[in-house]
Amino acid sequence: MVGRRGGGRNGPPRGPRFRRWRQGLAIAVGVMLVGVAGSGLFVWHQYEQIASDLPSVDTLKTYQPPTVSRIYTSDDRIMAELAAERRIYIPINAIPERVKNAFIAPEDQNFYTHAGLDPLAILRAELTNLTHRSKRALGASTITQQVARNMLLNSNARTLERKEKEALLALRIEQTLSKDKILEIYLNGIYLGNGAYGVAAAAQTYFNKPLDQLTDAEAAFLGALPKSPANYNPYRHPERAIERRNWVLDRMAEIHAITREAAEAGQKEPLIPHDAVRFGPLPNAEWFGSEVRRQLIDRYGPDRAMQGGLEVHTSLDRKLQDAATLSLRQGLMDYDRSHSRWRGPVTKLHDPGAIAGWATALKDITPPAGMIDQWRLAVVLNPAQGRVGWLSHGEAQEGQVLPKDLGWMRSGGALAAGDVIMIEPQAESGRVAVRQVPKVEGALVSLDARTGRVLAMVGGWSFKESQFNRATQALRQPGSSFKPFVYLDAMEQGIPPSEKFDDAPVSYGDWHPKNYEEDNWGPTTLHDALRESRNLVTIRLAAHLGMKSVADMAISIGLVDQMPHVLPAALGAVETTVLREAGAYATIANGGKLVTPSLIDAVLDRDGTVLWKPEGVALGTTMQAPNQTAVIAPALPATPDAAVPPATPPVRPVQPPVTQPVAGSVEVPHLQDNRRQVASAASTYQITAMMQDVIKRGTGTIAGQGITREIAGKTGTSQDFRDAWFAGFTPDIVTIVWVGFDTPQSLGKSETGGRIAGPIWNRFMKVALEGRPELKFRVPEGVTLARYDTGRLMAVDGFKADQVPGMSIALHGFGAGTEALTAADTGTDLYDTETDMAGAASQAGPSDPNGENSGAPKKLQAPNAQPPGDIGMGGLY
Repeated sequence: MVGRRGGGRNGPPRGPRFRRWRQGLAIAVGVMLVGVAGSGLFVWHQYEQIASDLPSVDTLKTYQPPTVSRIYTSDDRIMAELAAERRIYIPINAIPERVKNAFIAPEDQNFYTHAGLDPLAILRAELTNLTHRSKRALGASTITQQVARNMLLNSNARTLERKEKEALLALRIEQTLSKDKILEIYLNGIYLGNGAYGVAAAAQTYFNKPLDQLTDAEAAFLGALPKSPANYNPYRHPERAIERRNWVLDRMAEIHAITREAAEAGQKEPLIPHDAVRFGPLPNAEWFGSEVRRQLIDRYGPDRAMQGGLEVHTSLDRKLQDAATLSLRQGLMDYDRSHSRWRGPVTKLHDPGAIAGWATALKDITPPAGMIDQWRLAVVLNPAQGRVGWLSHGEAQEGQVLPKDLGWMRSGGALAAGDVIMIEPQAESGRVAVRQVPKVEGALVSLDARTGRVLAMVGGWSFKESQFNRATQALRQPGSSFKPFVYLDAMEQGIPPSEKFDDAPVSYGDWHPKNYEEDNWGPTTLHDALRESRNLVTIRLAAHLGMKSVADMAISIGLVDQMPHVLPAALGAVETTVLREAGAYATIANGGKLVTPSLIDAVLDRDGTVLWKPEGVALGTTMQAPNQTAVIAPALPATPDAAVPPATPPVRPVQPPVTQPVAGSVEVPHLQDNRRQVASAASTYQITAMMQDVIKRGTGTIAGQGITREIAGKTGTSQDFRDAWFAGFTPDIVTIVWVGFDTPQSLGKSETGGRIAGPIWNRFMKVALEGRPELKFRVPEGVTLARYDTGRLMAVDGFKADQVPGMSIALHGFGAGTEALTAADTGTDLYDTETDMAGAASQAGPSDPNGENSGAPKKLQAPNAQPPGDIGMGGLY
């Protein structure tokens, strides 16, 4: 009984051991709960601390990375690229599937199924790292995590805190953006080596292809680069690059992005990268592109211009740009050859034994900065025979120097074997021409006469040698190419081309102007005076008009910002640029409507929105009535042999203004021209007709040789022959050429604009006019063409309705007021030389209320200055 009772339910209590075990368990549970709670609080604290410092994911919704700004020619060829980072942003729907899969396969195979983190990939990476400690730790970042790291954290620090932030941001990004948007940001933002950011830039950098032309193997190579662009660089480590590319092809086959057969075919392809020309600018267009870049930075600032993905469409005509470059270079070489001796070799091969191995030695010689692409460095092998050797595409070539060049070289000193010279191979003769970089410089600008769109611009001999743009930055005296604007002011004041002014000696104090020929014609028509660039007539005309009026004309037409009201300025003793003069002459060609030169047709942002277009001219539409035809003026004679038309043009019926479109009217394009009228169409035509004779029978005949179109122009030569100009135009193209030294010095006695700049203009314009329709200068309403005897020849000029063709009336003594001119009118009380006066003009402030320019105090005469009586030849010819 006792035993049963002892083994029953009401037996004695359990022992102390069981109680201790229970107490220990309770304590352990309590400690664990406290630990869990503490850990939770700690984790929560850490989360709050990390989360509070995280960047906003919302910025990715409008993510716009730095993107290449591209500059295009008029035919939409890329001319140059502006970029701090080379990136071309492509929307996800324009990225081919093979390119997407080439990155998803090696980087994140579960991209479209995970929520930002891939636990299986993390576990796999940790196991791999534990079993392969000698290797670099394997990562498990998803594409979303990489976006978080690169676009938001901008950090590659291998720390726990960075990984924590990356993971939190990845989760948030997945909740905010779609998978396609995340992939779009990733593929456009990732760095892929060789300065390329994003897949589009990388495709051009390595294969010179757009994305949609990549093969599976090429796409796989791009997908191999994110792991390490430097280690898989195809130029430095081609074997590694191929191995990694083939691995990516295997991964693409695993996820069924391509077939196994396609992967194996891709693995057999050679990896042959093709260098793409980046950043430009287009050959021969360096000055044009540089000026566009400067204007963009001025308008939008460097950050937006260089990183804003702007699309810039310019007016550059590639054919004309190449022709302008070749024409100017040929002209500068011709001048240099005729005025300079050969200046010797570039360098020498000093090692006598090196001549035998000249081809190897030549590879180590750096060409001069001014050597152009068509030239080659050559080694003199036999001085007596003029035999030289050069490299063409890495291959050794030998040939003979042209006999005339050999004689020219010997005039500059003895030749020696081993001399390194510059040559240009002549395909037609199999010989080579000797070249040297000219010291003289030049510039050329050609633009559309109606719109001002700059078609070609060359700023000097070589952009590599000097980036100074002599077309836009060099302030030079235009000389006699300024005179047409004096005569235009006369036409505006009602003086006809047949008006006579006295071409006779005149002196005003210390100022003794004279003609280039140093002769005098007596009473001379304005037509003859402009045709032969007579200084004394121009001075009397300017004195009659008043220099304030002449200055106002030059300023309003855009030639200068300000100019002193002194007579030497009428002969071109002011300063302007080639581009400004082009705009001023275009205004004459455009019937007096102000033409502002423009290089940029339109600027678009990365979304295609137009940000800017030139003002003044726009293409609109208007309603045209059925069967409506334009009113065409009757043809008027334009040659000296034609009959003289009546002084009064026939009366044309006046069309009543149309307020409402006539039934059946159609919408047609219409050019809206809101530009300022700075001179009347009648006056500008009168000047144009006079300048046509400058080329036919005047100082500009060289410029017109072989051109059968209607052309007008004017030569320009400044004091002491320091600047040579030719400014000319057809009804649709204006071209200005300048030649001179960067540090002003004489080009040589009798080296006028017609002799030096004229042939360059002629050579270029023959190319520019090829294929263009033949246009004639339009005679405006109210202008009558008349043939008359100027006293020196028969001329045809335009006369306004209130002018008697061919007549000259007494203007108070052929230029009233000239006898009463003082030193203040000539500038001799302020300036000792015209150079001083022109320099002051470029720095002078606005005129005072009385119309006199404030000018500058008289300068001390330099030791080499002209004698006081020689001031004022100004525009020579």
